[in-house]
Amino acid sequence: MATYQDVLVVLDPSQQEQKALARALELAEHTACRLTAFLSIYDFSYEMTTMLSGEERESMRQAVISDRELWISELVAPARAKGMAVSISVVWHNRPFEAIVNAVNQHQYDLVIKGTHNHDVLKSMIFTPTDWHILRKCPCPVLLVKEHAWPSQGKILAAVNAGSEQPHHIELNKRIILQAQAIAAMLKGEVHLVNAYPGTPVHVAIEIPEFNPAEYNDNMKHHHQQAVAELAAKFAIPTSQTHVLEGMPEDVIPRVAESLDAEMLVIGTIGRTGLSAAIIGNTAEHVIDRLDCDVLALRPDAHVLAP
Repeated sequence: MATYQDVLVVLDPSQQEQKALARALELAEHTACRLTAFLSIYDFSYEMTTMLSGEERESMRQAVISDRELWISELVAPARAKGMAVSISVVWHNRPFEAIVNAVNQHQYDLVIKGTHNHDVLKSMIFTPTDWHILRKCPCPVLLVKEHAWPSQGKILAAVNAGSEQPHHIELNKRIILQAQAIAAMLKGEVHLVNAYPGTPVHVAIEIPEFNPAEYNDNMKHHHQQAVAELAAKFAIPTSQTHVLEGMPEDVIPRVAESLDAEMLVIGTIGRTGLSAAIIGNTAEHVIDRLDCDVLALRPDAHVLAP
């Protein structure tokens, strides 16, 4: 995480407590990174003022933007007084996630930090929340912040897919662990690996009489335990800090995070879009609402993404 030099911090004017800004300032104290306090605003009523000229509507928009810039200036004044590098960016855009992605593409930010809220399950299925859009489309890592503190000597949980031999999973495992270790070094914490593996497919056991579910399950468990042990050894992580459990990642990861009282989960996201995103989603999306800690989502490098 010490490699992050330019950080985009997404503010939320609807919330009194700016969790993302507080976390970003905490990060800046450790790394001296540069912060940009970012806000995307839009009010459809300003576009409907047909009695006004284009110049008058633009003047109204600029007045709103200036008011928000003043609000942000007050928020970051204490940090600036301490010598922290904090700039301000307010844009007029009707789709916040697009404004965020556009800003990252234009200014090449290393990290986006955003506060997150619990999503209503039904609404999340129909209307994809801004957080999910950002996870799928943001080209840089995204840190979604919750209320959990960053205490010293805490646990950083790295979610890996050690059983896969696909190049993008192998590369992503490496990036996840290196990032988790950098965070642990910064916070004087320790890294734990978590890996979920699938249980016996019930339909196969029913349709194929000679299929041995117990043997299959033992083989699957051994395969993943060995793969995680080898992965941990490469990065000098003790086997006592590895967790290999049967089940779906969205069930296993929150359970391990809660048992460890982890302060952060580092996880990969393939960034599906379109129909596959609507039907399948990403593991990061499935687990985010079930965690009480921050989530740092990383995407694979473009050159190793699966076609």
